[in-house]
Amino acid sequence: MNPVSALWAFTDEECRGLAESWETPLFAYRGAVAAASYRALRAALPERVRIAYAVKANSHPRLLRCFAALGASFDCASIGELQRVRELNLGPGRMFFAGPGKRSPELDLALEMGVRVQAEGWEDLARLDVLATSEISVNLRVHPLSGAAESNRIIGGVGPAAFGIDEEQLPEILERAKGLRHVRIRGLHVFAASNQRDAKALLETHAMVLEMGQRLRDLHGTELAQIDLGGGLGVPYAPDEIPLDLHAFGKGLSELLRQHSWFQGELILEPGRFLAAACGIYLARVIRVKESRGTRFAILEGGINHLLRPLLTGQPFPVKAVGKSGPVRPVTLAGPLCTSLDRLGEIALPELAPGDLLAFGTTGAYGFSEGMTHFLSHPIPAEIWVD
Repeated sequence: MNPVSALWAFTDEECRGLAESWETPLFAYRGAVAAASYRALRAALPERVRIAYAVKANSHPRLLRCFAALGASFDCASIGELQRVRELNLGPGRMFFAGPGKRSPELDLALEMGVRVQAEGWEDLARLDVLATSEISVNLRVHPLSGAAESNRIIGGVGPAAFGIDEEQLPEILERAKGLRHVRIRGLHVFAASNQRDAKALLETHAMVLEMGQRLRDLHGTELAQIDLGGGLGVPYAPDEIPLDLHAFGKGLSELLRQHSWFQGELILEPGRFLAAACGIYLARVIRVKESRGTRFAILEGGINHLLRPLLTGQPFPVKAVGKSGPVRPVTLAGPLCTSLDRLGEIALPELAPGDLLAFGTTGAYGFSEGMTHFLSHPIPAEIWVD
């Protein structure tokens, strides 16, 4: 199985076996696929690039242990994620802490754990300076004036943002930071893309970040030990979507490092979706099928309480009717929630009947971790780890 382009981590027979062994709806993850995705990315990247798995994509403990054993670092965005990663006993140097609204207890824990903080604004810098008892290095997150284009803006984009410091505010912030006692800005953090499968577009954004780093050094004397390029490495959600060309991406990063010889530090990537998506599936059965004014609906056991991404992006997960064949026609997949927002997309599938099993692919990332699991108090689905 190609971990980069595969939509399905489990065969139809395996899906049926999981559904018979466990109560549906459920999520299932295949460890070998997650490990293969990590190894493929690691092999393609220059040695000076550190992989920091974005825990928000999927924080399953077994998945975290899998990536930790392979040498991954971790990008955390909450005190809960910090605590989950602390259980891995990694020691300092392999954790980063991001997020636009960090509270003092979270910063305290980050300092205690030796986590590198991605400072989002002056407030982070000032509170860290009070909390720290000795000199600490931080990375400054900058919201750039340009970046990779996105059809659905989730975390990148170039308009107004809650994330980071606007690029045009950098001179003022850097000047103020000179008066801090303990905090030293030693890194740059820019997250300017989401689910981008075009290696050229990603590399253009990364070139922009390296050029920004050079300006910080030349104009403000900021010596950078780290440049965090963020995430944004995309995966296919449909058979006709072309996967990210890892060879071209890795070769392009090597060339950027050669061109920017002024920077001798460490590049960081924060992939979450790219590493975790392909390893997961979501299984749910059809409860009822109905026609309403020319539209065919299939009502499922789970909806946006388990898979929120289709509502947020307008793009469904890949779906198949397990073990069914024959002519297909569009069907709107709806969940069991008492809201008209509970839609998982319009998909072309064979004729469906109550009890039929549907499998949703690439749900290893932003599936369970993003779902509204407590909305309307439906049962929380099981997560099954398969080695």
